[in-house]
Amino acid sequence: MFVGEVVKVTRNFQVTIPASVRCRVGIKEGDFVRVFYDEREGVIKIVPWRRKRATIRVGRRISVEELEKAVEEMLDESTA
Repeated sequence: MFVGEVVKVTRNFQVTIPASVRCRVGIKEGDFVRVFYDEREGVIKIVPWRRKRATIRVGRRISVEELEKAVEEMLDESTA
């Protein structure tokens, strides 16, 4: 299902994400979004960006492999 509206680009190249779209995907003031240009489809995509926080419990020993895996997952998520 396609949900969208026509919006105007301001002098500063800003656009307002319509309320109907914001509500549908749960974007709130202060949230971050990622903006992509999809060359195959010729469209701009705006995707909510949810940062994943790394948490390690104090006093828990972790292996180098566990640490490397956690870093890889965070890097993969930040480039996706």
